[in-house]
Amino acid sequence: MFLDQIIGFFSNDMGIDLGTANTLVLVKDKGIIINEPSVVAVRREKYGKQKILAVGHAAKEMVGKTPGDIEAIRPMRDGVIADFDMTEKMIRYFIEKTHRRKSFLRPRIIISVPYGLTQVERKAVRESALSAGAREVFLIEEPMAAAIGANLPVREPQGSLVVDIGGGTTEIGVVSLGGLVISKSIRTAGDKIDTSIVNYIKEKYNLLIGERTGEEIKISVGSAVQLEKELSVVVKGRDQVSGLLSRVELTSEDVREAMREPLKEIADALKTVLEMMPPDLAGDIVETGIVLTGGGALIRGLDKFLSDIVKLPVFVADEPLLAVARGTGKTLEEIGLLQQLTNEE
Repeated sequence: MFLDQIIGFFSNDMGIDLGTANTLVLVKDKGIIINEPSVVAVRREKYGKQKILAVGHAAKEMVGKTPGDIEAIRPMRDGVIADFDMTEKMIRYFIEKTHRRKSFLRPRIIISVPYGLTQVERKAVRESALSAGAREVFLIEEPMAAAIGANLPVREPQGSLVVDIGGGTTEIGVVSLGGLVISKSIRTAGDKIDTSIVNYIKEKYNLLIGERTGEEIKISVGSAVQLEKELSVVVKGRDQVSGLLSRVELTSEDVREAMREPLKEIADALKTVLEMMPPDLAGDIVETGIVLTGGGALIRGLDKFLSDIVKLPVFVADEPLLAVARGTGKTLEEIGLLQQLTNEE
């Protein structure tokens, strides 16, 4: 134990929010130092070999624009590892970028994972980090990490409800006394919203666009409720009838209609969790409300949209994109909390 403390003093322990859309890396006592897309660009070479060309921002710039021998891969899909080898390489890249050198005392790493991940998937996440150079790996459920990062009173005998809307999954958790009382994970989140926008534009305007453009539309004009002043954006793509390049003007009303179904699925999941809640905890939530975290929390008016449906106060956390990563960092700082909250096999 004493030796481990000495090693820990000299190594940079890390918290990783290994997301479908973005990976955030937090180093103990330094804060968040990496926030990059979870994308790896590779070139296919002879005999089935692959050479990594870029990771993170540089790789995302290549999505949808690569020649035949180059592929931009998203190794995480729907909150789980879809490509073990690429995930390991991506984690290794972020670890080495964090330490800025190849040789270092191996760090202790805590990684947030979606609630309901199978033991096989948990093992894959843990082994990826160990293979990438971790000394020790702990896993923490995303709803708990989000609640801690949003400064909710997770250790108190008081119910707190957090909804973390990421890229691949939406995680809903009721937290009390340092544990998850109720939790639900659905694979409806940012990616599915982007796909809904792509499909809507294809069906209504016969215009073909990529998922990256769908995400840009969501960010620039997306809203969950009617806006005082509706927004618009010019979208460029290929007309699927004529085959020629074309453009259309898209309004926030269009995008709201496109996002209606996935947002309804998130609202229905939240209602399911509320219906499962013990009466005493329900009283706490009526008093304190619901906190939104994750990139999806930034959709305009989503707090009002959900509040109107569940008839409870809904708030967006400060810097919701960073909540899970900050939760891993706070957990790293307290060894007792780390042992209590992480799930070891």
